[in-house]
Amino acid sequence: MRGPHNIWRLVQTLATMERTGANRFVLQQLGAPASVAALARVLGWPLKWLGEKGDPDLPPTTRAITALGPAYIKFGQILSTRPDVVGDDLAVQLRVLQDKLPPFPVEVAKATVAQELGRPADEVFSEFSEPIAAASIAQVHKARIAATGEQVAVKVLRPNVEREFRRDIDAFYFAASTIEILAPFSRRLRPTDVIAHFDGVVTGELDLRIETSAAAEYAANTEGDAGFTVPRVIWPLSGKRVMTLGWCEGVPLGDNAAIDAAGHDRRAIGERVLSMFLRHALRDGFFHADMHQGNMKVAPNGDVLVFDFGIMGRIDEYTRRVYAEILYGFIRRDYRRVAEVHFEAGYVPADRDIDEFAQALRSVGEPIFGMEATYISMAKLLAYLFEVTERFGMATRTELILLQRTMVVVEGVSRSLNPSINIWEVAKPIVEEYIKENIGPKALARDLTRTARVLARFGPRLPDLAEAALIQQSQRKAEPPRPSRLKPAIWMGLGSALTLAVVGLVTVL
Repeated sequence: MRGPHNIWRLVQTLATMERTGANRFVLQQLGAPASVAALARVLGWPLKWLGEKGDPDLPPTTRAITALGPAYIKFGQILSTRPDVVGDDLAVQLRVLQDKLPPFPVEVAKATVAQELGRPADEVFSEFSEPIAAASIAQVHKARIAATGEQVAVKVLRPNVEREFRRDIDAFYFAASTIEILAPFSRRLRPTDVIAHFDGVVTGELDLRIETSAAAEYAANTEGDAGFTVPRVIWPLSGKRVMTLGWCEGVPLGDNAAIDAAGHDRRAIGERVLSMFLRHALRDGFFHADMHQGNMKVAPNGDVLVFDFGIMGRIDEYTRRVYAEILYGFIRRDYRRVAEVHFEAGYVPADRDIDEFAQALRSVGEPIFGMEATYISMAKLLAYLFEVTERFGMATRTELILLQRTMVVVEGVSRSLNPSINIWEVAKPIVEEYIKENIGPKALARDLTRTARVLARFGPRLPDLAEAALIQQSQRKAEPPRPSRLKPAIWMGLGSALTLAVVGLVTVL
């Protein structure tokens, strides 16, 4: 993270931001003091001739980022999932960030394939097209497997992309640490933590084995979902710098005219996109976090085809239950229960007044439910909800921010297909199904059984743990131990034995 290249890269960045007009907007969105904004302008204006001009048809921020190159484009894409960091307006600009870059030659792609798979590309594939899509990290080719004749999509990393990203990420770290020192107001946004998050995401995307694994897991989870298809992963033809998936033939989801011409029911497709996203988030805790129109097609049989698995979201089981109960409470307009769920989960500090919080939640839900059904927005509900919980001291939860951002995108896709879609009618059966399966007697029995399995693995060790604790206690020269001062291991042993007994009784009954 040291070296003159970092300083020079930051000079280029500042100059490009000034030349494209992005400086003022970004600093305003980040809440920079007027003095800091003035200083950035004073420093940037004399240097702006060193910056890139960019595409004048783009908004200032996206114009600057696309001009600065692949690492900045990817950084902008990831920041678009964090409106809590960059603000809603800036997140919207970043969300539509152009990700179309000049492709690299097909010969270079074939050389990468040969190096990665250990065989010449022309031996592995009987056909290998020119690039059909080029993004910040990789590009995609349409190919045909020589041995089977199957059509596939081959994703190949850009040459030297790892080194180029490493260079810019080092500059980002340098900039973040400098900003934290020179602009104390920025520390609330945790710049270094944001860069560390970006570093982790990009590191995963630069190893296509990780994305291939995500595609395989997603395909396994959704295998039984009617009308929803994930392309087949072809592991023998995938590696660190190459990923091969089954080919997705279909109509782009963003082309309504083509969808209508193909005879598909846009209303049904819109509902399916929304319902599948909710089902994957709640049922599996693993969802596609970049479900815009460019990553989906409609197959000839009407199935929704999904691809590009670079950004995926995870929610642990407990958070899924909390999220489902919150949605269910709003659907039933039971704001007291929604408030209780927040307190039970520890989202809101225990010293806050639960009745006041329930009243605040009512102010979130009632205006939305007062709208016509076609105008009800779950994404808007979640946005208002996070505003209220923030006022009551709820800490930012990154996984819910990503969920909210994806919900906004998915809802927009659904409405583009069917403007009159009733979000709650689509969501209600999915949430109710999840509640039925995961909250109640069946869920309790399943949780107890799972707990028993875990405790059973430690069962043979519990007597030894208790005996060791007693021997250690007896060797002390202090006063004889009283029950209230027994070592935690003893209580753990007694508690575990009692739990096992209860579980056994429940199982028998």
